[in-house]
Order: sequence, then structure tokens, then C-alpha cells
Amino acid sequence: MTEPVLELPILAASSSRRMRLVTLGCRVNQYETQLVKEALERIGYREAADEESADLCVVNTCTVTNNADSRSRQVIRQLAKKNPGTRTLVMGCYATRDPAAIAKLPAVFEVVTDKRELPDVLAREGVYDMPAGISRFEGRKRAYVKVQDGCILKCSYCIIPQVRPGLQTRSADDIEDEVRRLVDRGYQEIVLTGIHVGHYGVESTRGKSGLPPFRLWHLFRRLDRIPGEWRMRLSSVEAGEINDEFINSAADCEHLCPQFHPALQSGSTAVLRRMRRRYTAERFLEKLDRMRQKLDRPAFSTDVIVGFPGETEAEFDETLATCRQAGFMKMHIFPFSPRRETPAADYPDQVHGEVKNERVRRLEALERELAQRYYASLIGCDLEVMVEGLSPTRPGWVAGTDRRYVPVEFPGQPDDEGRMLRAVGQTVAREALLAERIVLQ
Repeated sequence: MTEPVLELPILAASSSRRMRLVTLGCRVNQYETQLVKEALERIGYREAADEESADLCVVNTCTVTNNADSRSRQVIRQLAKKNPGTRTLVMGCYATRDPAAIAKLPAVFEVVTDKRELPDVLAREGVYDMPAGISRFEGRKRAYVKVQDGCILKCSYCIIPQVRPGLQTRSADDIEDEVRRLVDRGYQEIVLTGIHVGHYGVESTRGKSGLPPFRLWHLFRRLDRIPGEWRMRLSSVEAGEINDEFINSAADCEHLCPQFHPALQSGSTAVLRRMRRRYTAERFLEKLDRMRQKLDRPAFSTDVIVGFPGETEAEFDETLATCRQAGFMKMHIFPFSPRRETPAADYPDQVHGEVKNERVRRLEALERELAQRYYASLIGCDLEVMVEGLSPTRPGWVAGTDRRYVPVEFPGQPDDEGRMLRAVGQTVAREALLAERIVLQ
């Protein structure tokens, strides 16, 4: 196991330089921004207060949609205006895709087109001891841990493989050190994340390392040995990566939450082919059934794209039927948005916006129905709830999420925030499972 990351002393606030960091996009970006923040703190930077101007701004951009590009440019301009004389470092997927456009924006002095170059870029700023991992996750109750980077799939609608190509797997030693450090600091939920988490360790199956294969299910078995009252969650996994080894490992791991996020994208096999996905709707459902046979009431969330080019009413009805059969606890629903430089942007038979919006509404109604049905399956069950704050609608109650990522509310007080508490499901409300708190003697 590698040596733990040492925290170097930070210069006193009176002599420190000020930084401001903005993250757009995914959990991986949020993790990478935290890593940069801790690196800059080693050379005396501190976060600028609201009323202060920052000497250095860092923007971690997203390019998953055209709107994400626009938002990234807007943020960079706003930072230059609100922080006179600042220097702005821009990283992230939009920086990789269109560095020339970003370089023209005000106050930009460095555009990082490949995050593997970050240590060299930060060395020019004086960071000669880049951290191997993070030691905290600012402003959050749960911590994200990046385990891999890159995607090699060729889905017809997605730009990400172009801006995060190839696969890079982090060392299990570094990941374990990082998780232990975060658990020791009181983080009770660790989310394993990446660009394509299920491809963790794929390189080890290709004979390049000379070592035995070490895949995602090997990783969470290893992390499961870390003692303490904490839990581990996977951010996502592709249906094609749910095999017997994955399922058996998931069933055996005490700390791993029985909640999984396989992205369906469409419940029509014909649409899945046009999307260049690697499964049929039937095969997807079979994987969920196999997990239900082995695990205790696992919860499934998913992503669904509505109105993909050529999607007929009959194909959308197939998506509704597949989602109903899958029994998803939560769905992230996206109307299809053509992404320049992807094949799907030029497909014929683009679906009209009004049709997409109407289908989104129908799928949202199904999501509410399925969510409440799943919540009801937990009535009378013992729940482990991480309290994240006060209930927004019920005075004297707190709100959090249980191991299956179900929103739970029960009577509590402000100092419960951040604690892992026990409760018993009692009744289903529109937006949460209402519970009775278990008071331990």
C-alpha cells in the first residue's frame, strides 16, 4: 500500500493568495476540482470570501451539451468581471474540445486540454508536490472518489469519448488510501465515480500489465475490508458489466449500498441500436432480475433519453413498458439534444420539441408512480439514513437518504445533520418515505 498523503502546512491567511473555483458538470469534475484546490492550498492559496477578489480563478468546464459550452463561457466572463486583475485557469471537457475558443475569453492565461498534464501546469504555479488524492470533500456530506477516467464506447449521441478518450485506471493502493483517509475524517458515504466506472481495470484483462485481472468488483471487495460505520456507493454501471462476479461481490460486501444506476437510455431495442448501445431491452431487464434474485430489494435508478431521432410513438411506448417492468426507483429524464460532432446530430427524422416535451411529461408521471411503489416496499423495514438537513416541508423533521438512495424524512433536530441514524419506514408521501426514528438505548 502506498504511503498516505501528507498534508503540508498552509501559509497564514494574511500572506496567502486567494483563489476561486467553479465546477460545471459531473461528479468526476467535482472530484478533480477538489484535488486542484488541495494542491493550491499547499502553496498558500485560500478560497476568496464573497466580498474579496481572487488572484487566481479555476473553472472546470463541461461539454456534454451545447448549453454546457455556453454556461462555461458565461462563467469565465463573469469571473473576469467580478475579479479584476485575476488570472483564470480553465480545464475540463470543453477546454479539451475547443481550447482556441476558451483562450480568447477575458483573463484566461492557461487552458488545460488534457488533465493528465495538470501536475505540469500546476508546477508552473509552484505546486511541486501534487497530492495523490483528496483528504476532504468541501461542503458535502458524502465524498466522491474518482477510480478511473476515459471512455472507449461509441454511442452515437455522446461527445465524451472524444474529450476523454482511452482508459486510465487508478491504482487500488491509492484509492484505498484515499477512502481510508476520508472515512477517518468522518465521511460516512463514499461514492466511487469515473467516466465509465464499469471499465475500471479493463486494461488488466488485456494482458498489458502482466498481473492478474483486477476489475471493479475486485476493488469494492478490497474496499469493503476497511472498518468503520461507513457505506460505499457506485455512481453508475453499464448493464453489460453486470455479470455473475459483479453480482456475487455486490451481495457479499457489507459496506456496498444495494442501489445501482445502470443507464437504460431507451427501452426500445430498435432505438438502442440507433444509439449504438451494447444491449437489448430484454437483456437489460434480465440483468436487473438476476440482481434481484441475489440482493435484498436492490434499488435501480437510470438515465433515459426521450425523443431520440426517429423515435416513433410505438418505440416510446416500448420505453414506458420497459421502465415499468424494470421498476426504477428514480429516473433522470433528458429530451434529446443534438450534440455537434456526434453521428446522431445528423440523423434524419429529428423529433419535434413539443413531442419530446409531451413524452418527458408522461415518463415523469411514470417515474413518480414507480418511485412511490418502491418506497412502499420499504414500509416496516429498518432503514439506515444519512441525515443531510432539515425537512423543507415538515417543521421538526430531518431529511436524508437511506442505503438504497430513497429520500427519507423523520422527526429530528438540526444537530442530527451529518449523522447516520436508524429509522423504520411508516408511510409514503409524494416526495419521500416518512419514517419513525429508532432511538438506540
